[in-house]
Amino acid sequence: MAAAKRLISRLTLVTGGGSGIGRAVCQRFASEGASVVVADISEESANETLGSLQSDLKGQGHMATVVDVSSKESVTKLVTSIQTCYFQPPSVCVNAAGITQDNFLLSMTEEQFDKVIQINLKGSFLVTQAVAQALVSCGASRGSIISVGSIVGKVGNIGQVNYSSSKAGVEGLTRTAAKELSRFGIRCNCILPGFISTPMTDKVPEKVITKMKSLIPMGRMGEPAEVADVCAFLASDDSRYITGASIEVSGGLFIG
Repeated sequence: MAAAKRLISRLTLVTGGGSGIGRAVCQRFASEGASVVVADISEESANETLGSLQSDLKGQGHMATVVDVSSKESVTKLVTSIQTCYFQPPSVCVNAAGITQDNFLLSMTEEQFDKVIQINLKGSFLVTQAVAQALVSCGASRGSIISVGSIVGKVGNIGQVNYSSSKAGVEGLTRTAAKELSRFGIRCNCILPGFISTPMTDKVPEKVITKMKSLIPMGRMGEPAEVADVCAFLASDDSRYITGASIEVSGGLFIG
């Protein structure tokens, strides 16, 4: 539940907005007054999210669009279409698009490794670059780019050498982008979710979920809305002096 209307008049882009954390972010941003561009590889999923967004505040206008974040051509087309439609680039961007293709290190194929890196890491790079370029080109005075990493990018996880590597990279990308873009008024921050109940975790066996919960001090899985809450804070002026930060949203998992 939104506590304020901190994002009124903000144009926001959310990749991976068709489901899970991305969908929750879209919904939270809309509830705080933002106009939301829901971008996803699945047109159907993007439109489902679009249909769930609050749009009763003056000036709000949402749209759904298809994007392949691993393709520079697709990302460039996305940002251009947003500027054509809204006559401005998005001042807030959330990189929430991501996939898993789990396997043990000894068995993982090159294709499994490359695909996860291309979408999770390269995708975050391409979208961050395109949005930042658009903001700088138009002389925008501020911007907030938020990338969804993962707690496993810090500690690793069995069967996820590709995913852990990609998310560690996202954190490094965010810190470097923050250093380079601060002089343009663009803040870049990273959120590190722990085990969150999403379509990704729906595929995990119940006995594994039970084991996961036993490792979490708060004793439960997180909800996508709880990650979206932190995204809304980082998107707003309430976090105006925060950049290059990594915020864990993990219920205390792997403290210390």
